[in-house]
Parts: sequence; structure tokens; C-alpha cells
Amino acid sequence: MRIISRPILLRFLATEPGATPAVDRWWREASRATWKDPHEVKAFMASTSILDAERVVFNLAGNRYRLVCAIVYDKATIFIKFIGTHRQYDAIDAATIEPTGAP
Repeated sequence: MRIISRPILLRFLATEPGATPAVDRWWREASRATWKDPHEVKAFMASTSILDAERVVFNLAGNRYRLVCAIVYDKATIFIKFIGTHRQYDAIDAATIEPTGAP
């Protein structure tokens, strides 16, 4: 899969360096993936929440961090929409959030 918006991850890791191993692991595995639908994403990581046909929430580091992505399966592309702590995630609407700030 091609992953778009790495700067979102880098900005987050600048404030939460403890998340680096989990984010790096997710990046390596997701970039090698060939998911065709949400069921394959769920099989990859059982703790993933499928919000709709496109939006998924990855639970990283034992659910300490949440990564919201939109996946366009026929284009093999993942768009990062949000990453944050569980508390930060609770303050957003994962179904509609879009990235903010300059890349």
C-alpha cells in the first residue's frame, strides 16, 4: 500500500516519541500490505475498528494510540487522517476528521 501524509505521523512523534516503535511497525507492515477490502485489514490487526467501507482506526501500542486512516483499496492507498493518544482520539469524530496544519 502507498501511504500518504507521513508528516502527520512525524509531527505526532515529535510530541510522543514513545509511540515511535508502534508507528514504525505499523508503517512497515501497512506499506507491504495488499489489502483488497476492510475484512483483510481486520485480519491484519484484529483490534482495528472498521468505521465504514473506507475509514479504519488502528489501535497501536496496546490501544494507547489511535491512527485514523482512509483506505482506497482499488488504488492501494492509505490516507492518514489523524494520530493521537486514546484521550485525543476521544475528542474527535473519527468518521469525519481531516488532517489539519501544514505538512
